[in-house]
Amino acid sequence: MKLIALLIVAACTDSQANPATKSASAPANTLRLEQVGEQFRNPVYLTSPPGDARLFVVEQAGRIRVVKNGRTLPIPFLNISERVRSGGEQGLLSMAFHPDYRTNGLFFVNFTDRSGDTRIERFKVSSNADVADESSSKLVIELDQPYSNHNGGLVMFGPDGMLYVGMGDGGSGGDPHGNGQNRSALLGKMLRINVDREARPEIWALGMRNPWRFAWDRSAGLLYIADVGQNQYEEINVEPANRAGLNYGWNIMEGDHCYRSSDCSRDGLTLPKVTFSHAGGACSVTGGFVYRGRRIPALAGHYFYSDYCAGWIKSFRFANGAVTDQRTWAVDDLGHVVSFGEDSAGELYILSESGRVLRIAGTA
Repeated sequence: MKLIALLIVAACTDSQANPATKSASAPANTLRLEQVGEQFRNPVYLTSPPGDARLFVVEQAGRIRVVKNGRTLPIPFLNISERVRSGGEQGLLSMAFHPDYRTNGLFFVNFTDRSGDTRIERFKVSSNADVADESSSKLVIELDQPYSNHNGGLVMFGPDGMLYVGMGDGGSGGDPHGNGQNRSALLGKMLRINVDREARPEIWALGMRNPWRFAWDRSAGLLYIADVGQNQYEEINVEPANRAGLNYGWNIMEGDHCYRSSDCSRDGLTLPKVTFSHAGGACSVTGGFVYRGRRIPALAGHYFYSDYCAGWIKSFRFANGAVTDQRTWAVDDLGHVVSFGEDSAGELYILSESGRVLRIAGTA
């Protein structure tokens, strides 16, 4: 499987089984977007420290840029580009601020090193709040990658204060090493790490192909995982945030379909809440966040997501175990949507391979 110039591999668009329909009472169907900062170079993630108005934009080549008071600062917060292998699905892929960042100054990054392997490292901010101390690097975990794709890439703290890591199945196509269903392998999993105790990673969930982006809706106590499919189907999983040990099915299943045959056992598997096919030009799901900001009350509870190839923006609400209020939003041409971001106030952002970072500013 090959992906155009950036992350992930395979699968997306509306399926007939899951049509994106607009609610009759919906107040709007157009998203108003505002560009943030300058043109970035291959931005792949955006986040903010708790209670901090600054935006931190992760660039794939190995830099983290700070947007402060609407201006992109000239000096990167972190620049480890000399240590990063960048291109395709590799690079500096995400960062996460410790929940106590205001007092301890610690943050974590997920990147592909020069050997092509995944490293999760901890850094500390310097005496200048807008610049990290690059010499403070400390290895958290390192994982060998047999191929250059399906690296996963996201690190994010959960509501339990643990660091979660999305790990792809190791790459190639079809999971040739069987990592997704191998309970002894860390690839093809969602991992959880107690970084305050320097504990070994534990497997939180298995059966993942390439969970490029996941997100918590802390208000509802839910975990959303957008897992990239193989050749035909993409999936979004929604489960209680405290449910450990779930098996999301890869490579027995691709989405809600059997992968290797027309008949397979679904016993013990957790099936996705939303699937969509590659029909219509989609290729790779880009998961986002549930909107919990205050600027746009009409969007409260909507989970936003996109597709790398199709470039549309869709959303749905999840309540009482069911997907509701599915919408397709009218937007200007975004190009390849590679990621979403969320700031400390719960406002959402869309990151395009073109270098644009766009805030969801309203509806019309």
